Amino acid sequence: MLNIEQIEEKIYRIPIPVPFPMKYVYCYLFQEADGWSLVDAGFHYLDAVDTWKQVFKQLSVNPKNIRSIYLTHFHPDHFGLAGWMQELTGAKVFISKEDYVMAERVWGQNSRQASRVGAVCRQNGVPDSLAAQIEGNMKKLSKHVTPLPSLTVLEEKEVTLGGKTWRVIPVPGHSDGLVNFYQPEQRLLLAADHVLDKITPNISLWPGCRPNPLKDYFSSLNKIDELDIKLVLPAHGAVIHQIRERISEIRLHHEKRLNQMFSLAKDGQTAYKIASEVFQHKKLSPHQWRFAIAETLAHLEYLVSMNQLIKGERNGIIFYKHNVEKGA
Repeated sequence: MLNIEQIEEKIYRIPIPVPFPMKYVYCYLFQEADGWSLVDAGFHYLDAVDTWKQVFKQLSVNPKNIRSIYLTHFHPDHFGLAGWMQELTGAKVFISKEDYVMAERVWGQNSRQASRVGAVCRQNGVPDSLAAQIEGNMKKLSKHVTPLPSLTVLEEKEVTLGGKTWRVIPVPGHSDGLVNFYQPEQRLLLAADHVLDKITPNISLWPGCRPNPLKDYFSSLNKIDELDIKLVLPAHGAVIHQIRERISEIRLHHEKRLNQMFSLAKDGQTAYKIASEVFQHKKLSPHQWRFAIAETLAHLEYLVSMNQLIKGERNGIIFYKHNVEKGA
C-alpha cells in the first residue's frame, strides 16, 4: 500500500518517486463533484508510471474522470509525466504564461537550452570537460518529459480544487512562472517548490529567465508571509505547520549565502571558483554542478543589483569583485 495522505476530505497527497536525492515529488489529487483534479504529475520514468497506476487502483480513480491537470511550474519532476497523464485522461493541462514559454524553450523539439547552459558555464569559468558533462546531462533529461503535453495557459486568478475556490498566486523565483494555490477558508497553501521543509528551494539563474531570480524570490516570500496559513502543502518533504518560522529560516539561509559569496569574490573571482568554495563539502555530479553554478550566479547577480559587487570580463571569462566605490 502506498502512503497516500488524506489532507482534508477531498484532498490527497500522493508520493510519486523521483530518481533524485529528495526521493519523492508530492502531487495533489482533488475529488470534485464530477471527477478529479490533479496538481503536478511527476518525472517520467517507469517507477513513477507504476506508482500512478497503483494510486488509481488504491483510490478507485478512473483516470478518464480526471478533468483538469494544473502544473505549478515547468521543471521535469513536476512537468515530466504531464503528457503521459494527458494521453491517459484526456484532461487539459494548465501552466502559467511564463512557464509555458520556458517549457517550450527548454523542452521543445528545437530546444538549444542545454548548449546555452554549457556556454554560460564556460563563460563563468567552468572547465570545458565539466561544462560538456553538464550539457550532456541536461540533454538526457528531455526523454523524461516526453510525450510533451498540449498546454493551456492558466489565465484565471481562481481555480476549483476539491470543490473549493483557490486563489492562483504567482511566486516567481524558483521558476519565472511558479504558481501557488491558496484556499482562504481552510487556510491551506499548496506551495510546490516555493517553500520547503528542511531543504531550501533552488533559486537559479538560467539562460532566458528573468535577470534577478533571488530578488523575485524574496518578493514572493513576502507575498506568502502576508497570508493567513494554517498548513503548507509542499512538493517535497513534510507538510509545514509553522510557515512564518520556516520563511525566516529560508531568508537567513540566503543572507548567510550572500555574505559568504560576497567574501569569496574579494578582488575578482569567477562563479565557478566561488561555487567550488561554497560547495566544497560535497562531491557534485554534473547534474548537481549545473544547479550549483546557476544558484551561485543568482546570488552574485543579486549582489550586483545591490551595488555590492561589480561584474567584469577578462579574456571572455566573467568575474565578480567587490564594489570598492560603494558609498563613496
